Amino acid sequence: MKSPWESVRETCTRLGIKSAERLLAVHIATQTMQFFRGPELVRSYVISTSKRPPSNVKGSLGTPRGLHAIAERIGAGQPPGMVFSSRVPTGRHYSEVPDSDTHPNLITSRILWLNGLEPGVNQGGDVDTHARYVYIHGTNHEDRLGAPQSAGCVVMGNLDIVELFEDVRTGDFVWIE
Repeated sequence: MKSPWESVRETCTRLGIKSAERLLAVHIATQTMQFFRGPELVRSYVISTSKRPPSNVKGSLGTPRGLHAIAERIGAGQPPGMVFSSRVPTGRHYSEVPDSDTHPNLITSRILWLNGLEPGVNQGGDVDTHARYVYIHGTNHEDRLGAPQSAGCVVMGNLDIVELFEDVRTGDFVWIE
């Protein structure tokens, strides 16, 4: 079995792009994500991906596979649990949202907006990750992490995404398998 870095290097070679220094490796099968700085594993996280099968197609609500980069980092300075709507903080913690315990995943704490790097796979046309608004973000359902629950995004615990947000930069790679 290949390491995430081996898969990323092969994909970068195929695409003719330079590899990033940092990598988030999302494993749909185990609902985990690892943060690497170079070859060093910095931290592992329990996450959740789509409750639907993985898919790169628009409208599928599946988590897209392949090589991505962090296109935008949104939410710096907001308190953990802040709810975002259209990538703008609402001024409310998820506990202040009516029925937040039964509401689908709210976008909370921080947003890492992903951009697909593989033309025809997760970039362009009906498979464009960025145009699908696929993020890594916090959730109001931290108790459900470790099991598929999202509508395509990668969701994390609120304190975990706040911590991770400080360690990653725009352009860092995200490998989803």
